[in-house]
Amino acid sequence: MPNITTTLTNHILRVQLTRPQKKNALAPAMYDALREAIERADADLNIRVITITGSGDSFCAGNDLNSFLSDPGSDSAARFIRAIAAAKAPIVAAVNGVAVGVGLTMLLHCDLVYAAADAKFNFAFIDLGLLPEAGSTYLLPRMLGYGRAAELLMLGEAFDARKAQECGIVNAVVAADELEALAFAKAEQLAAKPPQALRQTKLLLRRGSALAVQEAMELELSMIGERLVSDEARGIMQAFFERRAASSRQ
Repeated sequence: MPNITTTLTNHILRVQLTRPQKKNALAPAMYDALREAIERADADLNIRVITITGSGDSFCAGNDLNSFLSDPGSDSAARFIRAIAAAKAPIVAAVNGVAVGVGLTMLLHCDLVYAAADAKFNFAFIDLGLLPEAGSTYLLPRMLGYGRAAELLMLGEAFDARKAQECGIVNAVVAADELEALAFAKAEQLAAKPPQALRQTKLLLRRGSALAVQEAMELELSMIGERLVSDEARGIMQAFFERRAASSRQ
């Protein structure tokens, strides 16, 4: 799989983003690989838990902006978002570093999230002329209240792992060298449970908001599609690449 590695151990499908040179930014093929891993787990009761982590200094720095500019019509991101929101198998995330954009909103669909103490989070959509996705405009106000959700989504300021825990996005914060062991231990605890009862419990926990989340996601995706071809968003992203190119020449 492109920049995605998967291993199955003790009924746990470990999924790792392996594009550290790009801070694990997601290109269409990576979205497809992530979706396929989720679908594989959902179709196989022998896979009882999924874990997701990054590599290098990042969990996931969001979308690959080059892909956004070159192929705004790709539906790979949308298909992944729908898959993770509807996943039947429990998902445990180990946030080993930077989590930006979709690298953060995907965490709202994970069942347990653990973060390294030095992890950094940022919704960072509006500053690119884009919009929040993955149902975050529905989920965050209900998790945090409107005011705190507006602060995170509208101001787009970076925040640390402790604030992520206070917001309920992260279950626990540990030292970076303890993260993998903790996430895997929690995954093993889940994998030891009766698998059908575990999946049905997840279904019941998410049942009340499932339709509203789906509706929010589809509206977000529709509006994001319009934003991607807007002069505002494309101008901002082009300026971003020009600044980065100028910086690399210095």
